[in-house]
Amino acid sequence: MSSIPVRLGILGCGNVGAALVKIIVEDQGLIESQTGEVLEIAAIAVRDLSIERPGWVSRNLLTDDPFKLVNDPSIDIIVEVMGGYDPARVLIEEALRSKKSVVTANKTLLSDFGEEISQLARSQGRDVFFEAAVAGGIPLIRSLKVSLAAERVRRVTGIVNGTTNYILTRMSEDGIPYGEALRNAQELGYAEADPTADVEGIDASAKAAILASIAFGRKVRFSDVSREGITSVTLDDFEFAKRHGYTLKLLAICEWLESDEGSEGDISVRVHPAMVPLTHPLASVRDAFNAVFVEGDSVGELMFYGRGAGGMPTASAVLGDVIDAAHNIRYGSIERHVDRPQARILAIDELQYQFYIAIDVSDRPGVLAQVATVFGANGVSIMSMEQVGLGQEARLIFITHQAKEHAVQKTLAEVRELAAAKRLVGFIRVLGKIDN
Repeated sequence: MSSIPVRLGILGCGNVGAALVKIIVEDQGLIESQTGEVLEIAAIAVRDLSIERPGWVSRNLLTDDPFKLVNDPSIDIIVEVMGGYDPARVLIEEALRSKKSVVTANKTLLSDFGEEISQLARSQGRDVFFEAAVAGGIPLIRSLKVSLAAERVRRVTGIVNGTTNYILTRMSEDGIPYGEALRNAQELGYAEADPTADVEGIDASAKAAILASIAFGRKVRFSDVSREGITSVTLDDFEFAKRHGYTLKLLAICEWLESDEGSEGDISVRVHPAMVPLTHPLASVRDAFNAVFVEGDSVGELMFYGRGAGGMPTASAVLGDVIDAAHNIRYGSIERHVDRPQARILAIDELQYQFYIAIDVSDRPGVLAQVATVFGANGVSIMSMEQVGLGQEARLIFITHQAKEHAVQKTLAEVRELAAAKRLVGFIRVLGKIDN
C-alpha cells in the first residue's frame, strides 16, 4: 500500500465540495484500505472567505485565488465543483496544461466543450473524469464508458432531473397544480428560487448531450438537443394519462436511428414531457430520484436508479473519480480515449410519435368535422377522440396514430386558425403505444 499522498486542490466548497471534504477527512483510513490511495487536501478555493464553513473544513486550507491551486506544482489533481462556464473552463484548461488531472461535476461546461477538454487532457497525458456530471451518485458514466464500451447501445431514456420529477410526482399523487408543486419543491430545497434551468429542461438537456456522446461515441453538444420543459403540464393531462394507464415524466431520450440506406444512421437527442406506460420501469421513479433506462443489442435492457443530486451522493461519485485519477497518476497511465466524430443529429421534426392533443373549442355543430378535416389534410390519423364538457367549455382530446412531428405541428398551427378553436391546452408525446 502506498504511503505517498496524492494532493488535491478543490475548486468550490458548496454542498458538493463540503461533502467531499467531509468524506475524505472522516474516511481516510477506509479509503486507503480499500483503494491503496492516500488522499491529502492541499487547498480549497472559495469565492468568499468570510462565509461560515462546516467544522470539518479547515480555514487554513481556504483561499480566494483558484489560479494559485491550478498552478501549484505540488498539487496532483484539481477537483472542480464550482459549476458554470466562467472561470471553470479557464481553470480546468490551465490545470491540464500544468500537468494535473481534473475531476469535474460541471455538466454545463462538458455539454458544450467536453470533447475539447478531453482532447487537451490527452495531449497533456492527464485525465478528465466526470461521473458526477450526470445523475449524481448513480454510477452511470463509468458503466457506459467501461462496462458497455463495446455494446451497441440503441437508446438511453432517463429521468435525469430530480426537481422536475418531484414536481410531477406531487401533481400526480397529491393532485396539486404545477405552481403549488413548484413552491413545495422550493421549500424543500429541491428547486432554486429561479427554477428555470430545471423546469424548462435546460439541466436535463446538458445531461442528455453528455449521455449521447458517451453512449454512441459521437460528439453531441447542448445545442443539438431539442428541449421542452414541464411548465405547460396540467392536472387534466395527468387525469387523462391515468385513465389510459400512463403517467407523465420529463424524459431525456438519446436514440440511435439506423438509416434505411444502410449508412451509419442519425442520432436523436431530446428532452420533453412524455406519457410513460405504468408498466415501464421509469413510471415508478418518484420524487427527486433519477433513473436511466439503457437498451443495447447484446445486453438487452438495464436500469440505473438512485439519488441524482445532493451533496453526499454527488460527492461520492466525485470521490470515485478522484481515486481513479490518483491510481492512473501513480502508475503513469491515463484513461482510454477515442476521438468522437461529429454526430449526425436528426431533427425532432422528423421523428414519429403518437401524440396526446387537447383543444378547447366552442361546442357547436360541425366543429369536430372541421378539426378532423385539418388532421386528415396533413396526414395525421386520429386513433381516438373524447369530448369533455359542453357549450363554451368543450374540450376535444385526441390520440393520434404514429405521425411525424412536423405534420402534427403543421396541423396544430392550422387548427389554431379555426374560428371555433379557442386554445391548445395539451400537447404531449407518448412513450410506447396507446392502443384502442
